Amino acid sequence: MTATTAVVLLALFALEGLTLVRINSRSMLTAHVVVGMVLVPPVLVKVGSTSWRFVRYYTRHPAYRRRGTPPPLLRVLGPLLVVLTVVLLASGVLLMLLNGQVRTTLLTVHKVSFVLWFVVMIVHVLGHIAEVSRIAPRDFVARTRRQVRGASLRVWLVSSSLVVGIVLGAAIEPRIGPWLASGGIYPR
Repeated sequence: MTATTAVVLLALFALEGLTLVRINSRSMLTAHVVVGMVLVPPVLVKVGSTSWRFVRYYTRHPAYRRRGTPPPLLRVLGPLLVVLTVVLLASGVLLMLLNGQVRTTLLTVHKVSFVLWFVVMIVHVLGHIAEVSRIAPRDFVARTRRQVRGASLRVWLVSSSLVVGIVLGAAIEPRIGPWLASGGIYPR
């Protein structure tokens, strides 16, 4: 589940990164907000999956113990990445929902958390890229999906999280114009 969700998140975060190129334009800011909302459910799936692995390992489940732990640096950065991701996404969502001067503070939190998140995420991705590229395709390729236990359920869960994210993105999109008119990320 973790590897399958990682592939989807990598693609979505790359798309979100592309919106930063011209974030000052209305269309790119709209895309940034919509993609940010699409990210929320798959991120929750990934956090749930990694939390499950963490609990199963530390409760000494044999299958998880055999697999072992990630290298020490990744073990330290994992929880930090979760916290930074939550702060990044939550500050983005709150920017859309709250009014007034708090937006200035939230924008600062959003920008700073992005920079920190980006550095930690790069190390995280590089530390897991070989494993993910080996494991994740098994869930997506029809020939191997039938051979891997639970693959259909994983694909269904990740796909469902994307659908929920798309619904959230579609729900927030009509609010972006009025939000921008009220001062957007730069309160009046």
